[in-house]
Amino acid sequence: MAKGHGVNQELSKILNQLWAADENRLKPGVDYRICLQGKAGYVAPGSNNAADKASSPLFTYVNEDKLKSIKTYAAFIRLLDNYEMSTGVAETVTQEELEESNSFLDALLETKIMKLTHQYLVSKNQAKPSLKDFKTQLHDIWFRLYNRDRRSGADSCGFEHVFVGETKFGKEIIGFHNWIQFYLQEKLNNVDYKGYKARDNKDTPDEDDHVLNLQFSWKGLVKPVGSSFIGVSPEFEFALFTIIFLKSQDKYTAEIVRVDEYQLEVVVYRHGRYIGTSYPKLLSSNNRHL
Repeated sequence: MAKGHGVNQELSKILNQLWAADENRLKPGVDYRICLQGKAGYVAPGSNNAADKASSPLFTYVNEDKLKSIKTYAAFIRLLDNYEMSTGVAETVTQEELEESNSFLDALLETKIMKLTHQYLVSKNQAKPSLKDFKTQLHDIWFRLYNRDRRSGADSCGFEHVFVGETKFGKEIIGFHNWIQFYLQEKLNNVDYKGYKARDNKDTPDEDDHVLNLQFSWKGLVKPVGSSFIGVSPEFEFALFTIIFLKSQDKYTAEIVRVDEYQLEVVVYRHGRYIGTSYPKLLSSNNRHL
């Protein structure tokens, strides 16, 4: 657990309201099924050798028709296709991509979750009351390109890092915290799930858990441990990370929150005025400490 502070009750309160308002969260065992298999082992820093404790994929079934029929998911999936995997390759934003990020933000702003998020941020003086201004603010935080790798032009943005994933110098995976991208990449055989992460002698996670710590490889590179929400909507993740990002001007913010049955540490790194990276870290679930 992070030192120095316990659960942030105020943040937990708004996040539980958002969790309850997530009409587009998928139902485990109904809309999708996962198979956790074995517990992943230790991977030495910098190594891409990981013992495979899971011979089958993580996702055994996802109702793709449902994904395509929900506006935010459909718009989100269209966006995933737009990004070059390697940082250091300057991105070019085409008119089509601009329109896609635009329609994704429009779809987000129609959801109950983003309406609640907007009201909350306005009450904290962290967003302007006008929806148009709020949309611009979201666009800047998440989609404004910046230079992550000094050797090249603008090559990264918050959305790409958090939701798509990138590689650094072709040696390590950075970002890649989204379950939909994980599922789509697994289907293309780009992702190989290696097993779940949990401390020794602790309970194993459940297959209906909405937050998991995973080990996997992506195009040959290993992520020794990555935390992901599973089955939650894009709007929930967007709202959560936006709220934590706007809470502080610090380069690094970590808040412990309790959302539904999960105790999480939510981490956000700032890249100037934009999101550098953000991810959940599962601390305990249903009072089972990991």
